[in-house]
Amino acid sequence: MTKDVLLSISGLQFVAQNEEEAEPVELITAGDYYKKNGKHYIMYDEILEGFDGNTHNVIKLTEDSLDITKKGVANVHMVFEKNRKNVSYYNTPFGSLLIGIDAKSVDIDETEDNIDVKVKYNLEVNYEHLADCSIRMSIKSKEAGNFTLA
Repeated sequence: MTKDVLLSISGLQFVAQNEEEAEPVELITAGDYYKKNGKHYIMYDEILEGFDGNTHNVIKLTEDSLDITKKGVANVHMVFEKNRKNVSYYNTPFGSLLIGIDAKSVDIDETEDNIDVKVKYNLEVNYEHLADCSIRMSIKSKEAGNFTLA
């Protein structure tokens, strides 16, 4: 994997188990990648429409977990570990939310020029179930070409 990568993040929220109302959200951006002590790190900046400044994102991948840290306009540290609930404050320009992430599966598939991540989790806000969610990420070396979400 090269230092310069393309990152695609796609997410779905299934509110009240109704998959027909699920609205996918997708972000495709350039980022930086490195591997240290067996962990993958991907960094990228995100601009929130209507706000000054940006949010710096750091994604850390291990063999069986996904860790996302956002700092800037929005601030949060989210940890996705299979069969473990993690709670954190999500600080936004509109206020803070107490979120709980209960990951049901964390699947990471790595090849020489590509890392695919699939996570299914339950999302709670203020200790109440809000939605069943999924995240899919595809991290590819810029030089690899053929950028499609797995």
